[in-house]
Amino acid sequence: MKWTDRIRQVKIILVVTAVLIAVASLFVSHYLVRDLSIEERHKMEVWAEAMRSFNMADENTDLNLVLKVIDENNTIPVIVMDKNGNATTFRNIKLEGADYEDSLRNAGILGQKMLAAGNAIKIYLDEEGKGEFINVCYDDSVMIKRLSSWPYIQLGIVMVFVVIAIFALLTSKRAEQNKVWVGLSKETAHQLGTPISSLMAWTEILKETYPGDELLPEMDKDVKRLQLIADRFSKIGSLPELVPSSLNEVMNHVVDYMNRRTSAKVKMVTDFPDEDIIADINAQLFEWVIENLCKNAVDAMEGQGRITLRVRKEDNKAVVEVADTGKGIRKKDLRNVFTPGFTTKKRGWGLGLSLAKRIVEEYHRGKIFVKNSELGKGTTFRIELKL
Repeated sequence: MKWTDRIRQVKIILVVTAVLIAVASLFVSHYLVRDLSIEERHKMEVWAEAMRSFNMADENTDLNLVLKVIDENNTIPVIVMDKNGNATTFRNIKLEGADYEDSLRNAGILGQKMLAAGNAIKIYLDEEGKGEFINVCYDDSVMIKRLSSWPYIQLGIVMVFVVIAIFALLTSKRAEQNKVWVGLSKETAHQLGTPISSLMAWTEILKETYPGDELLPEMDKDVKRLQLIADRFSKIGSLPELVPSSLNEVMNHVVDYMNRRTSAKVKMVTDFPDEDIIADINAQLFEWVIENLCKNAVDAMEGQGRITLRVRKEDNKAVVEVADTGKGIRKKDLRNVFTPGFTTKKRGWGLGLSLAKRIVEEYHRGKIFVKNSELGKGTTFRIELKL
C-alpha cells in the first residue's frame, strides 16, 4: 500500500509540475506579446505622424523621410478612415471586392471594428488640432498573432506527446506484467507437476494396500485439488477455451469448497435463480475468481461473518455478486484494489484481485469492479458477463 501511495504522489507531483510549466509558459508569452504590441503601437504613432505630415505637405516640404516611414510598414495592417467613418486607403490587408471602391467599403467595415476595439490613432490635419482629422486604424501584425497562438499550439503538442508517452509506458508496463504473469504461472505449474504425479501414484498404492482406510478419500480429494490448481496456472498466458456452463453449478462448487475450508463462524448464503443461467466461461478459471473473492472476504471478516453469493440475469448480461460483512475498503483505496502489489493484509502479496481482473476482463471479456463498500459494514464485488 505504501508503494502505491508513493506512485500516486509521484504522479501528482509530475502533473503539478507540468501545470506550473504550462502556466509559466503562458505568462512569458503574454508579457512578450504585450511588449511587442506596445512597440507596434509606437510604430503606428510614428506612421500616423508621417501620414499627417504627408497630408499637410506643400510644394516646399521634403517628403523623402515621410515616404520612407510610410513605405517601411510592411507587416502591420492599417486602414485610414476620415471623420465620417469612410476608408480612404488601406495597407497590408487582403480584402475581397469587385473593384477598388468595393474593397474600400469592406475596409471601412473592418476599420469600424478596429476603431471599436480601441486600435486607432486620431490625427488632426491642422496645426491647431481642432479641424479636419483622420483615424489611423490598425490591427496586430501576423507575427504577434502567431506568437499569441503559439503557446496554445505548443501546449497541445506537448499534451499529445505526454498522452502518447504515458500510453506507451502503460502498454509496455502491461506487456511486462503479462510476461511476468505467464512466466510465473507456467513455472509454477511445471514445478507442481512432478510432486503431484508422485502423490497420485502413492495415493493409488495406499488404496491398494489399505482399501478400507477412511482418510484415503480425503487425501485423494486434496491431490486432485492440487492437480486442479496446477491446471489453472498452466492456462494463464494462453487463451482458454470458453464453453457454455451453468453459473449456478459453478457457484455451488465454490460454496462446497469454502464450506469445507472455513470455520463454522463463516456463513455462506446463496441467492441463485431457480433456472440455470448459462454463460460462455472457463469453469476452472471462473471458480478461481470466485474463490479468490471469497477468501478475501473471509480475511476481511477476520474469520467470522456472512458471505452472500448472488447470481442473476440483467438485460443481456449475467451478473455475479460476492458480498461480505467485513471491515470494508477505504474510498482512497478503491481505485487500487485491482493493482498488482496492492494489499491491506500484513502478509499479502496483492496478486489475487489482479489475477481475478485479468481472468474476467481479458479471458472472458467481462467486467469486475467494487459495486459498493462501507467501512465497518462490508464490501460487494460485482462481475458482469455477456450472455
